[in-house]
Amino acid sequence: MADVSSTSAVASAASTNINTNTNTAAGIGGGAPPFSAGDKILCFHGPLLYEAKVLKTDQRGDGQYYLVHYNGWNTKWDEWVPEARTLVHNEANLKRQADLNNLSTKKQRASTGGSSSAAVSGASLSANVTDFSTNRKRARDAGEKEDEYLRRPEIKIPIPESLKIQLVDDWENVTKNQKLVSLPRTPNVAQILKLFKESALKNAVDQQQEDVLEELASGIKIYFDKALGNILLYRFERHQYVELKKKFSDKEMSEVYGAEHLLRLFVQLPQLIAHTNMDQETITVLKDHFVEFLKYMEVNASQLFLQAYEAASPTYGKL
Repeated sequence: MADVSSTSAVASAASTNINTNTNTAAGIGGGAPPFSAGDKILCFHGPLLYEAKVLKTDQRGDGQYYLVHYNGWNTKWDEWVPEARTLVHNEANLKRQADLNNLSTKKQRASTGGSSSAAVSGASLSANVTDFSTNRKRARDAGEKEDEYLRRPEIKIPIPESLKIQLVDDWENVTKNQKLVSLPRTPNVAQILKLFKESALKNAVDQQQEDVLEELASGIKIYFDKALGNILLYRFERHQYVELKKKFSDKEMSEVYGAEHLLRLFVQLPQLIAHTNMDQETITVLKDHFVEFLKYMEVNASQLFLQAYEAASPTYGKL
């Protein structure tokens, strides 16, 4: 049975680690950033990886950012990205890029009437979709050695197939179709976590399990609120986010955003947790709880996720 300290580690780590995870060594201890102008890197844009070149670097209050140009793309797609979206350009990460491209291709074939064998299977891609921390060849804290970082415990969160497809659909809706999630959402993230807790409590056998569920829900909520503006939004959504922060200044964003953005958090969690001091036993316990929560999202997807995104107004982002 899980000890309460295992899940309370999520809440306690979240309050200090989100910014650290998106920071570089320069942001924490004054050392040199891991990438410099001219470096060839891989960069996440949605659920896929693209080869890119670093044009500029910028140390901001919430971490290190890079102005990147995607190879083969028009310069209009050049953008500033947080460090969390970047990967070293090496063989292991190129393999990950190929696997993610394969997943997306299979999904597109399935959605256009391809045979059932072309549907997304993805079982062998679970780690590639979720584990962003493995073999990342750079230190995150000033003075931290590369081998020390790589020896840290890893967490791999297997995302159910239907939720992988949801992630790709979400990316296409926002980045390709220029659509937005209608906000505020009902149920929102806070409500979803409450519903999950209530559902799981039906099978709880003692107070300790109830405490574990409470700490888990609290930790996920804290991570979401701290990560949303840093690493969970696509560029097209940023204007909407700024406007919502103004309109709902008295609310946490977990009371405004819903399942679509919450699911994106679970893609980033392996990388975020890699920067905590959790031991392997704690991480294993957390993984089990995360898998349980994702199963809940999968089973209740029709009630949690939007069926259609809204078209942005002609004046969106221009005011």
